[in-house]
Formats: sequence, C-alpha cells, structure tokens
Amino acid sequence: MNALITFQEYLCEYSEKFDGLAGSYDHTINNCSELESLIDDYSKFITNETNKEAWKQLELQESSDLNQLVMNLRRKSALCVAIMEKFRAIKLLDGNIEKADYFKNIESCIEKEFGSFQITSESKVLLVGSGSFPMTPLLIAKRTGAEVVGLDIDDEAIQLGRNVVEKLGNGLNIRLEKTLVENLDFTRNVTHIIFSSTVENKYDILDQLHILTNENVVVAMRYGNELKSLFNFPSKEVDRQKWKMVEEILRPDHVFDIALYKKA
Repeated sequence: MNALITFQEYLCEYSEKFDGLAGSYDHTINNCSELESLIDDYSKFITNETNKEAWKQLELQESSDLNQLVMNLRRKSALCVAIMEKFRAIKLLDGNIEKADYFKNIESCIEKEFGSFQITSESKVLLVGSGSFPMTPLLIAKRTGAEVVGLDIDDEAIQLGRNVVEKLGNGLNIRLEKTLVENLDFTRNVTHIIFSSTVENKYDILDQLHILTNENVVVAMRYGNELKSLFNFPSKEVDRQKWKMVEEILRPDHVFDIALYKKA
C-alpha cells in the first residue's frame, strides 16, 4: 500500500510541475531546460517496469478523483510536450540543435512506424498532430522522398514548423497546414496516415477518415495504454465494419506503442 501511495504522490507532483511550467510559457525559451528535464524524467517514469505493478493497483481503485488525475496528466503532459517542441524549434532557428532524450526516444520509434507497410517515394503521407518541430515529416521525406502533409490546430506550431522545415528540409516535399482532414484535397489520395499519440480525438478523426480515404490506406495510430496512458491518449475500440487492426508494434522501452489499421 505504501508503494501505491508513493506512486500517487509522484503523479500529483508531476501534475503540479506540468501546470507550473505550462503556465509560465511566454513564447521564448525561458524555463526550457527545466521542462526538458521534467519531460525526460516523466518519460523514464512511464517506461519503468517497476511502476507497472503500482499502476495495476491504481486501476483497481474506482475513484473519480484518480480518474480525473490521470486524464489531467494526459492533457497537461501533451501540452508540455507541445511547448517543448516549440522550445526545440526556437533553439534550432537560433542556431542551437541540442536534442533532448525524449526526442531521441520518439525518433527511434519512427524507424519502424509502419511495420511491413513500407513508405516509398510514391507514397503520400498525412500526419495528424505535426507540432512545432515536425520530426516525422522531415525523417520520412528525407529518407524516402515521399510527399508529406502535416496538420496541427496550433497557429504558432504551424509557423514554427514551417520555419523548421525550411531550415532542415529545403527541397523536401513537405507541407504543414492548419485545417481539417475533410478540407484537405490531399486526404483522398493518402497512402499512409500517422496520428500523434497526444491527439485526444484521434479515434473520432479515424472514424471520419473512413469515407474520405482510398481503400488501401494504412493508418499508424500512436497510443499508450496502461502505465503509458499517463503520457498518451490510449487506444479505443474501432467500428469493425470500417477498420481492422492488422499489426501492433509494442515497444516496452519507448513512450508510445503503435497500432496499424486498414479498412475492413
């Protein structure tokens, strides 16, 4: 029981720290190092095998307060990751290209994003939740030559992301837009779709995409279940008349896992 209490105390502490650092963001790199350290520490916390038992015990407690704490942590950590991407973009544009452990973790996940459904130079890739430092579009376009479009709902993220692409991906076929999937002509020809794990309504958008996309599209849904759900929005059941899971890529040492879907 003491271990469970300590675990809950850690969650409350993380929640308070995320709150404080998110609230202090002023569109500069003030508090950058502190936030990077917190995110890296949190990444290690949710991939630490010794915390899994405490999480299982926590799940057995049907408490609205605990459920709210978990949901708040997902949203606050997602917000702080978005801010950390802004920090990284601002630093890059100022000539500083240091890489936090969190970003190394994410980039190593990108390598096997689609499992056996490989991206080629003929592919058209859509990323939902591209962020301020669009690592996925840059890596995919650079390594495969594919056309990549990233979507985000944050004006600042789109502008920073475009500046990063201009600096690091000059000549690559990458476009970043603030729009909805239904308003993007590119959607109907997409071959591969990636959802960021921090997009809260990703399964609603997946449902919507069924009618908007071609029959052969492959979807990589980044998610985090169980302990990883403290840092990612979890997987959900899909309408089996629309989508079927064809592969699951579980990565114990990484901050999220990947579910691959094709049309039923």
